[in-house]
Amino acid sequence: MTIIPINQVPLEKVEMPGAEGCAYRVAISRRDGAPTFAMRVFDVAVGGHTPLHQHPYEHEVFILEGVGTVWREGNDVALQPGDVLLIPADEKHQFKNTGSGTLKFICLIPAQFQKC
Repeated sequence: MTIIPINQVPLEKVEMPGAEGCAYRVAISRRDGAPTFAMRVFDVAVGGHTPLHQHPYEHEVFILEGVGTVWREGNDVALQPGDVLLIPADEKHQFKNTGSGTLKFICLIPAQFQKC
């Protein structure tokens, strides 16, 4: 079993073109012995957003705090704490913080697509 205080995991800036005010922590990955999934925790600053992007794997998202939107098929859909999302492989998406505090969410992806 691995137990890691999230504040001890380094915060990394999202470096993809089109990202603004986004950072994440790789909470659990293959480096911790997780062979199947990687868990990342994202912080999106007020007014920030992830890039509009897609990738060849599904991922699951759980909104922890803050409010925002996710771009889905040309529309921005409202998000709030407690919302869960399944984003299928190759579906374009983008998260935006529309609130007055940090938008924070957990994102799970297949371990083989996580860099560390």
